[in-house]
Amino acid sequence: MCASAHFRTDMNPGPRDVLSQLLATCKAERAVTASFRLHSPWALHSAGTEGALIRVCTGQGYWIRPDGGEPVQIGPRDIVMLPRGTPHTVASMRMPDPNEVVAFADVLSAHMTGRHGDHPIEMTYGDVAEDAAGAEPTQLYTLHLWMPALDVGSIQTALPPVIVLRSDEHALAHTLAVTMELLVQDSLAQLPGWQLSAARMGDLLLVRILSEFLRAPDAAQPDLSGKLSALDDPGIARAIAAMQEAPQRDWTIPGLAAVAYLSRTVFTERFRALIGVPPMQYLSAYRMNVAAERLRQPRARIGDVAESVGYVSEKAFARAFQRWIGISPAQYQRDARGDR
Repeated sequence: MCASAHFRTDMNPGPRDVLSQLLATCKAERAVTASFRLHSPWALHSAGTEGALIRVCTGQGYWIRPDGGEPVQIGPRDIVMLPRGTPHTVASMRMPDPNEVVAFADVLSAHMTGRHGDHPIEMTYGDVAEDAAGAEPTQLYTLHLWMPALDVGSIQTALPPVIVLRSDEHALAHTLAVTMELLVQDSLAQLPGWQLSAARMGDLLLVRILSEFLRAPDAAQPDLSGKLSALDDPGIARAIAAMQEAPQRDWTIPGLAAVAYLSRTVFTERFRALIGVPPMQYLSAYRMNVAAERLRQPRARIGDVAESVGYVSEKAFARAFQRWIGISPAQYQRDARGDR
């Protein structure tokens, strides 16, 4: 029976496989964890962060309002994600005077040790005397995933500024919230390996949260509908998978169209309609994300990285990388190592 069995290795990737491909660049350079004990009334404004922010609270809920947006009420163990670190305000349920909003950066500066991310942040803020009156504080756990610039064709760029997974509406939300809480609490002990563990666990949390959100019926908003439709288009799915599996190949429109089993014209038009950018622009952005990840590795050589993403000339790669992120590959490596 076993001898007669045949296994297909050329099956079209299904929606889950393509979603994994589209989220493959969701990798943090490092993770910054924080635990805030906040006593009402309080209001803190964040000027925004590079990368994604994930927040979970216990105790009292709170409000969050992205700059220019509407306030959203958050309950205990609801998961909040700001995929692009959008500027926002968080405030206690008992709202303070609008003039009393304090900059998050000012509060953090008194509690942060060393470079941002070198150590977890733990602090108490607000009127501690409220404890004596029996008022329950908000215990806010925060995970900041420091990530490279987003590629122009990624799902992240089409996401809303704030994503909320309600613990009573999403089956997985409560488990993810508890995982997030334990991750932050564990990082406070700063045991050997905590920084790498926090970053890797943060990557998993981010992917699971995005996956849960994208599967929800209300996720099909205009900016996302095209990219979600791409998950169901076998031709575009094959092309995306091929580019991401072999970014070093000398891909052309005819070559990608052949992978998709489409004519060049139909492939180009359909790819742009679904993904939002032309195929070669998507490929270039993906290559730069891969290059950024590899440049952060110890002892990475710029020439080797350039070759691994399809550049035969180190100079051409350096020019493309600087156009993409604004600094040279060498400077990016120095920044990633913490050289100043």
